[in-house]
Amino acid sequence: MDTSDPSLAQTWPRAVLFDLLTALLDSWTVWNAAAGSEAQGRAWRAEYLKRTYGCGAYVSYEQLVREAARHVGLPPSAPDALEAGWDALPAWDGARALLKALRPHCRLAVVTNCSTRLGRRAAALLDIDWDAVVTSEEAGFYKPDPRPYRLALARLGVPAADAAFVAGSGYDMFGTSATGLRTYWHNRVGLALPAGAPAPEAESATLEPALPWLRGFHATGRQDA
Repeated sequence: MDTSDPSLAQTWPRAVLFDLLTALLDSWTVWNAAAGSEAQGRAWRAEYLKRTYGCGAYVSYEQLVREAARHVGLPPSAPDALEAGWDALPAWDGARALLKALRPHCRLAVVTNCSTRLGRRAAALLDIDWDAVVTSEEAGFYKPDPRPYRLALARLGVPAADAAFVAGSGYDMFGTSATGLRTYWHNRVGLALPAGAPAPEAESATLEPALPWLRGFHATGRQDA
């Protein structure tokens, strides 16, 4: 693509916001390893997600992770192992390439359901100079409450109509819809859209189609890949 062509450059959004721990980083692998198996890891994570989406106002991320582990019968060593492996969270294939391709065209931000301490550590793993990193702790609420998304937009100085969101969870669609953010769902593990959630504008099991979707942002319709 000839990025010197102004007519093409104008199709990019001014900002792209990302879910961090599911859309860009493979936190599934680290949760499963800490739990001792994929089945236990998924049960633990499902219970944790139920707690974050249900509590709304921020409660310590680390506390919710430990409560969820205890609820599904995992020992205290499981959340300890999760944090011990935190700085080894692997990026999904294509995550760093996508961020580097967007960097010349868009402001980039993270909106993550996490503590500030762990959220910033995870964001640093992607080797990108973020324009904003917003955690649920800073926003005072967990996604999909609209406030974390709105805080990121305010820090970027970009209206929702000129920004995109790359989600990792179907629950993000509740928050991005309420905020007015057009959304690409990186549905890596093939999850079902939660009941009542608005459909994303684009959805794929990989990040690869996100770049052309964002390149043609002001002329896109719903896509599935």
